[in-house]
Amino acid sequence: MEASALKKVRNKLVTPLGIPPPSSRSFARPGGIGKKKDYTPVHWSRYFTSSEKVIVNEDGDSFQVYRRGSSGPLLVLLHGGGFSALSWALFAECIEGLISCQVLAIDMRGHGDSKTHNDENLSAETQAEDVVSVVKHVFGSDPPPIVLIGHSMGGAIAVHATATEQLPTIAGLIVIDVVEGTAMEALASMQSFLRSRPKHFHSLEQAIEWSVRSGQIRNGDSARVSMPGQLTSDVTGQCATSEVSATPTLSSPGGFTPQAVSSMKHGECINEEDEQEKTETPPAFPTEPTFSPPSSKDKTGYRWRIDLTKTEHQWPGWFHGLSSTFLAIPVAKLLLLAGIDRLDKELTIGQMQGKFQMQVLPQCGHAVHEDVPEKVAEVVATFLVRNRLTSPSDKFTWIMPAC
Repeated sequence: MEASALKKVRNKLVTPLGIPPPSSRSFARPGGIGKKKDYTPVHWSRYFTSSEKVIVNEDGDSFQVYRRGSSGPLLVLLHGGGFSALSWALFAECIEGLISCQVLAIDMRGHGDSKTHNDENLSAETQAEDVVSVVKHVFGSDPPPIVLIGHSMGGAIAVHATATEQLPTIAGLIVIDVVEGTAMEALASMQSFLRSRPKHFHSLEQAIEWSVRSGQIRNGDSARVSMPGQLTSDVTGQCATSEVSATPTLSSPGGFTPQAVSSMKHGECINEEDEQEKTETPPAFPTEPTFSPPSSKDKTGYRWRIDLTKTEHQWPGWFHGLSSTFLAIPVAKLLLLAGIDRLDKELTIGQMQGKFQMQVLPQCGHAVHEDVPEKVAEVVATFLVRNRLTSPSDKFTWIMPAC
């Protein structure tokens, strides 16, 4: 009975934390002859020009941000629950090639390399304030025009942050695959979804392979750069991003590399420390590997960066009243969904009244921006150009809105 109920939820509802339902596919390697996939982790500098640690208060609360671009509107990217800013890596590269823009992807509280005095305080109010603080500390009192873009939990926080009206230059709001009605319904099953995930991985390669084979991230290239931001090392206790090497072959077309650390003061940003180059060899899997997490005695692998189960009491606050708040915000708005069945009644009426633009990209999973970053970038670029928020590049092509 329980399995049947979970299957119905899996087929119908969006998972509100950013984590997709468990896949029915086996972890075993598919049969047949084909090219072996590469699950080697990729350094963030392949997609971003710099990484900075932003100190926002006297308590030393810091937020890791990744940047790309130097002109045009500021795209503030907020990830889903359990993910990190690196989930936007491929999208960031794609969008900057289409339009003039600046990208600021933030590791939310309790995620990635961000560190606060209370990482489990994930209330909507606290996270919205975090976003406002980070933007103000990076860009001062007069930031460029801002477009907040959020996926799942991050989409809800983007709405809350916009509604605070503390960032007067906000000109656009883009929410990816989160709707109040279906999100609230799905909350009851989220604990089961979280418990179904492996609690431990032997290596980063194994974690990346699991994320692809389980369907959490359907794009292997995205998983290779984003998965380390979701894990911590048993040995160091630090986010696994620090263990991914930056090599010349992974630099961007512009040839950028991680910047050296500079002195830090309250309210300033410091650049990520340049990491020593090292060689990593992916572990050899048997012909048909099966995923079997090690015992609790194993202390040489990787675990999830954040235990989302401890924040369950805060989940409803992310989504309660989300639809009405979204509709009331007086800026250009786009709702990008992985399926038309995500819409609730209030948003359906609002969409029919033309209160926001909507686009559906059905051939992808819940991590829309990771699965099909090129398509998401095309939709976002068209939305921004149509609303005269930026100028297109030579590579830009118009995408007709779905509705």
